[in-house]
Amino acid sequence: MQNVPSLILASMRPKQWVKNSVIFAALIFSQNLFHLRDLVVSIAAFAIFCLASGGVYLLNDLLDMDIDQKHPKKFYRPLASGKLSPIIAKITLIIVFIISLLASLVINLPFTMIVLGYLALQAAYSTFLKEVVILDVFSIAAGFFLRVMAGAKAIEVPVSSWLLICTIFISLFLGLGKRRHELVLLGEDATKHRQVFHEYNISLLDQMISIVTAGTVISYSLYTLSHETIRKFNTENLWFTIPIVLYGIFRYLYLVYRKEEGSNPELTLFEDKPLLIVIAFYVVVVGMILYL
Repeated sequence: MQNVPSLILASMRPKQWVKNSVIFAALIFSQNLFHLRDLVVSIAAFAIFCLASGGVYLLNDLLDMDIDQKHPKKFYRPLASGKLSPIIAKITLIIVFIISLLASLVINLPFTMIVLGYLALQAAYSTFLKEVVILDVFSIAAGFFLRVMAGAKAIEVPVSSWLLICTIFISLFLGLGKRRHELVLLGEDATKHRQVFHEYNISLLDQMISIVTAGTVISYSLYTLSHETIRKFNTENLWFTIPIVLYGIFRYLYLVYRKEEGSNPELTLFEDKPLLIVIAFYVVVVGMILYL
């Protein structure tokens, strides 16, 4: 039988902490990857967001315990299965949030304010925003936006508006793909698990996915070709990464539409071998362009 710490850790879903890695975007694109102080601060910021997001998952499981018990995949979660006591989860949740905020103060106040804003957003999402059509997906996108901003504020560097726009589009792309997969998986029982599914259908989600896919490609392309980017990095070569990004997006669409994946975008990105290879290749190419 699992002990309490392992049950708490499972509820905090460490596999999904990988989404916090977008915090390093500001470090990489500011060309400060090899500055020891900035690297250490970024790693600390990543760890703080992992702790904070883990607390958010605990909160979400507490609020959705009854619904998760009827879900085909979520019923095995520690709280939904009854293996973890709600009292222990609530105490852990409070401790985790307090530690996250106190630790963020060590970095700087702007970073702390973003962490606080992230927690407030996630609390609002868990309680009511997830049932508001369209705003539920925008809330997911806002979470990624705040992570990117947090990474920039932590090391006190400006972040390109183009990079923020790209972040919004790609996070909407992933969020809508997740909604589509859930709708397909749950079928006619979708509204029993979440009322907002009554407002969606596959056709609507496909239209939205088409729009944000085009927005992602166009905004990233404009970012690589903009005079601001060329002047900042003193190179025009970032446009060579556009085909890599296109392949990554097409591969993800293939997984969503043909393999019926996408329920956990952050896991899909790192479990599909071709997608994992293209992500690693993208990082290497960007590193070579920016640093060599």
